Amino acid sequence: MIVWLASYPKSGNTLIRLMLSSYFFSNDGVCNFNLVKNIKQFPHGGLFLKMGIDIKDQNEVIKNYIKAQEIINKKGSIQFLKTHSHLFNFNQKYSFTNLEHSIGVIYIVRDPRNVVTSFSKYLDLSVDETSNFMINGSGDGLSWTSNWSNNFQSWKLFKDYKKYLLIKYENLIDKPEEVFLEILNFIHKLTNSNFTLEKEKFDNVIKTTTFEKMQNLEKKEGFVETSTHHKEGKTIPFFNLGPKNDWRKLLDKKVKVKLEEAFEEEMKELGYI
Repeated sequence: MIVWLASYPKSGNTLIRLMLSSYFFSNDGVCNFNLVKNIKQFPHGGLFLKMGIDIKDQNEVIKNYIKAQEIINKKGSIQFLKTHSHLFNFNQKYSFTNLEHSIGVIYIVRDPRNVVTSFSKYLDLSVDETSNFMINGSGDGLSWTSNWSNNFQSWKLFKDYKKYLLIKYENLIDKPEEVFLEILNFIHKLTNSNFTLEKEKFDNVIKTTTFEKMQNLEKKEGFVETSTHHKEGKTIPFFNLGPKNDWRKLLDKKVKVKLEEAFEEEMKELGYI
């Protein structure tokens, strides 16, 4: 059964993937980038191509989301999947997912004023253009991200079934031990399994997944999600600013106000304003 790691882009999803893959798919908990391959992204074009689906046909891709998840769940055991899609048509026809194939979601959220500066570098757009992207939403058939607000709100549907855990990126950075333990407890609760913490492995995960360690590892080995500046041809590190990404210092006031007005309800709920 699937446990979703859901978020809007540049919100800490990859960090949690690295932590979980180091804990569940290594012998010692020491992080390396190869481990993250154990937690795949959904939807992923390769899977649909194997199914004989034309990934350029958006309707066909969406119609086969559930069939794709059936194939994934045939592997047995717990399946972690990363997604940046919003949760649409939940438990309905042509839904993103349903309770038959999913046992819960860990939703990672980050202050949108910090998302926008990080995301702009990744998209190779201006901060103002990226803020419009976040407000207006997007979808291309493979990943229906929607806007920042709808992405956050949509996954709350799992709360009705007590299968939802909200993780704030800021807390993950400030209190990694506490937050990661909360995540592990939630996963074992979903799977109705007895949880005995593997302390040495847990400690190694915390030590080897700091932002600085990830940044250094990317410089040394590269990272599959690193992007390239289209105009200048320069590599844009995936682990770029991280905790140093402070909107108070980096964000233009007009963009700040625009985001706060667009996402006022959610930002108040989350304690960002």
